[in-house]
Amino acid sequence: MTDFMDEFFDSADPASIDRFNAMLSEFYLKNRRPMPWRDEITPYRVVVSEIMLQQTQVPRVLKKFDEFIRIFPDFAALAQASLEDVLRAWQGLGYNRRAKYLLQIAQVIINR
Repeated sequence: MTDFMDEFFDSADPASIDRFNAMLSEFYLKNRRPMPWRDEITPYRVVVSEIMLQQTQVPRVLKKFDEFIRIFPDFAALAQASLEDVLRAWQGLGYNRRAKYLLQIAQVIINR
């Protein structure tokens, strides 16, 4: 059985790469789901969403993202927060170490 990618995509052929990119873009435009982190794309919202989405299902993140952003709207607000406050806002997402790392990221960004 021929693999789909082998049949339709030759990574050494620029035209094949262009076709694949066009197919992927078309699929995204037809099938994308609305996500709050796509509404206003900022470095902060990207970092928060990426950390939240690590090993956590999208529906669970969708329930927490807006609330987290409301409590901590930017790196400065997050950097000033206590770990306890961040963990409280993170509750329900699991893997609490990620909340600690997110707090540390904000502190490094603000303090450098």
